[in-house]
Amino acid sequence: MSSYALEQEGEETLNPIPLTLISFQKCTLGCPILDSFFNGGIPCGSITELVSESSCGKTQLSLQLLLCSLLPRSHGGLNSTSLYIFSEPPFPFRRLKTLSATFKHPNPSPSFDPCDHILVHGVQTSEELLEFLDRVETLISQPLIRPVKLVVLDSVAALFRSEFDNHLADLSRRSSLFFKIASKLKALASKFEVAIVVTNQVVDSVGLEGLNEVQVGNYSCLFSSGRKVCPALGLSWANCVNSRVFLSRDEEKVADNKMWGSNSQALSENGGFEDGYGDFRTRTRRKMQVVFAPHLPKFSCEFEIRRDGVFGVKP
Repeated sequence: MSSYALEQEGEETLNPIPLTLISFQKCTLGCPILDSFFNGGIPCGSITELVSESSCGKTQLSLQLLLCSLLPRSHGGLNSTSLYIFSEPPFPFRRLKTLSATFKHPNPSPSFDPCDHILVHGVQTSEELLEFLDRVETLISQPLIRPVKLVVLDSVAALFRSEFDNHLADLSRRSSLFFKIASKLKALASKFEVAIVVTNQVVDSVGLEGLNEVQVGNYSCLFSSGRKVCPALGLSWANCVNSRVFLSRDEEKVADNKMWGSNSQALSENGGFEDGYGDFRTRTRRKMQVVFAPHLPKFSCEFEIRRDGVFGVKP
């Protein structure tokens, strides 16, 4: 995929510039391994989608990004305020406070509280989201102490899960709303150089192997928790985002003394702990994969969720 530059000397010519060579401002994820996976971080000026089943880490990663955007640009951040739009209450404030307690800003003031620079808004329907996005442009254009440079929508699928039936008229209206939402998000990203992160859910993929499967990006099928799944909202929504990263999880039994020792516990997605039984424990292994992205190769990375955040695992 290329961008084109015009050169004028007698007549105009089109010279393709590889998109990977175009410099975008990016937001660090707070972990060198994850930053390497994303080729430097989440890019501004485009829509990045994190898609997974529940308890894979997409909300955890989104909360971590809210804090990382506060970092100065010299530390990989955006030196900005961030906006978190949630569609499934309640907002995970307790987890955000836990993450903010371990967040280290290089130049904090005595009264600095990271949560003071995170704006939160809840929506329940797609129409409510569209109406709010009209107000977001005014919010972003206002001269705040820290400009808004990161917008997270968690999650887009929840807005459409029970609002539409499988009738032709409803499907057509749903697709129209997809494009309207995506158009507003892309306009914000382009006009204000904002990083847009959207989370999406998955549904079970049914049918015979290979029959009528449409390959979107690098994979024709995806697996999580031993199930074959596909991103929710179908091909129409897939065409609305610039990049898609799939997060998955699988359980495995490991010997107690190999993993955590007899008195240890591992932090789970919801802030609890994963306990073992007998001489074995159940370990959750999480992985992220690039489904499609104009600036990223086909790649995967294992990661873990700890009390102090989300971190990549060295291969």
